[in-house]
Amino acid sequence: MDGAVYRFGQYALDADRRRLSRGGQQVDVDPRALELLCLLVEHRDRVVSEDELRDRMGRGRTVSETTLATWLRTARLAIGDSDTGQQLIRTVSPHSHQFVATTTVVPGTPLSPPGAAPVTEADHEVIRFCRSVDGTRIAYALTGEGPPLVKTANWLTHLDLDRTNPMWAHWFDGLTRGRQLIRYDERGCGLSEWTVPSFTLDDLVDDLDSVVDAAGLDRFPLLGVSQGGAVAVAYAARRPERVSHLILTSAYARGLQIRAGSDAERDAAEVDLNIARAGWRSQDSSFLRYFASQFLADATPAEWDAFAAYQRQTTSPANGLRFLEEFTRIDVSGIARDVICPTLIIHARDDARVPVAQALELATLIPDSRLILLESRNHLFTADDPAWPTFLTHLYKFLSE
Repeated sequence: MDGAVYRFGQYALDADRRRLSRGGQQVDVDPRALELLCLLVEHRDRVVSEDELRDRMGRGRTVSETTLATWLRTARLAIGDSDTGQQLIRTVSPHSHQFVATTTVVPGTPLSPPGAAPVTEADHEVIRFCRSVDGTRIAYALTGEGPPLVKTANWLTHLDLDRTNPMWAHWFDGLTRGRQLIRYDERGCGLSEWTVPSFTLDDLVDDLDSVVDAAGLDRFPLLGVSQGGAVAVAYAARRPERVSHLILTSAYARGLQIRAGSDAERDAAEVDLNIARAGWRSQDSSFLRYFASQFLADATPAEWDAFAAYQRQTTSPANGLRFLEEFTRIDVSGIARDVICPTLIIHARDDARVPVAQALELATLIPDSRLILLESRNHLFTADDPAWPTFLTHLYKFLSE
């Protein structure tokens, strides 16, 4: 039905606009998972085979069984369903599915003429690819318009999924206000090459250098989040002529194993790494939920589960372990003093993942730096965290100087 809105339970699906809402609030969903959901809902009167889903969604390209399963799982999670529960999307046979929820169809409002709907800066995005020094393919994206703001890659990213992921979507809206945001996927994850020869700090700095070269940038402000902060520090120390401003948030100079100074701290670091190893090797959501709770301390269990599911989509279990082991050994404390540009360090006072002492260490090491502590427990600021708009205010004020 043209222009129809499908209602089931607390959810409303506007198929024309590809928009899902729950209780009147829009639900952020991966576009491919949302397209799959629309197909199943529109054809809810019958069983839809996976071959048909591949044909419709592939548009001439091959869609693997694993990819389709990921989209299906994501669609289920978006509407409160699961692969085991199957209350709304039922797997009728190993390779066919049907939407079985009681559904009401109501007329939707007509689509606006082209150009009539408001468009944010973050709607303008181009994904491109370049090669790092060792030949590794790196995916990068340019979003919005205006002076550049480069963001280093961090745990974990996927250029195509992040735009609609609740953990990251507000970052794009916030960081593209009168700016062009340049971001990229780390080697080993997202749309960048997953099979890579090495994964050192120097490699990560090389990747960043290749991205800004490909984007045609000479001098720019650089934002580093979490372990991306260490990469940003290393880059600013190596290429001081290119970085005009450095912004570090939730960052650290030394990884967990490097900064462990006592037997108790070393034991705690090893336990943390072993929990993460167990989670990635087994793909057990309980382990990954623990990990997610450190990044998003004030989130709900459902949000932790969504973050855990998102992590599994961004990289392979082997690479996930490789990331963790490398990040615990990062150390830029010896080169942080070589950063000469103005530096803003913003950190949550009660960061559950990276203690505030790490922000204090960075502020002590970097000569022209200032430190701002925000009242929050989240390692990554969420959209509803009171610290989020405060972070943006400080960032834009700093960039205007």
